[in-house]
Amino acid sequence: MKSRTTFLSGVMLGLLAVPFAVPVHAADGDWKRGRVYYRFVCTDCHKQQPAGEISPTSRTMAEWKAYFAAGKHEKGKNSLKHFVSKSYRESIKGKNQAAAKFIDVPEEELWKDVQAFAIRGAKDGDAPAKCN
Repeated sequence: MKSRTTFLSGVMLGLLAVPFAVPVHAADGDWKRGRVYYRFVCTDCHKQQPAGEISPTSRTMAEWKAYFAAGKHEKGKNSLKHFVSKSYRESIKGKNQAAAKFIDVPEEELWKDVQAFAIRGAKDGDAPAKCN
């Protein structure tokens, strides 16, 4: 009987520890690196566009998640992932220090980083962020 109680106690403690052991968003990237890339690459490009800057607070977390899931940029003209691709970073590294700094970061990591920053910085996110 004692071993059964000990076993059940162990299982209960294990179940209580699961939320702390597994990240809330398993796909989260490095939001700090994502912030630098977003602010110095994405925002730099958007400043030159008619729509202007798009800060993370321009959308809710759900809207950002849907935007990244769709993966379309410029009203579907381009793949969103193109803008974190190594080829894109190579093409702008001469005029953009952040692109040059992150040239060797794997595309999938940088993709997750930018998503983590935008979602964290959304108007209803953990730390709403402007692009300044």
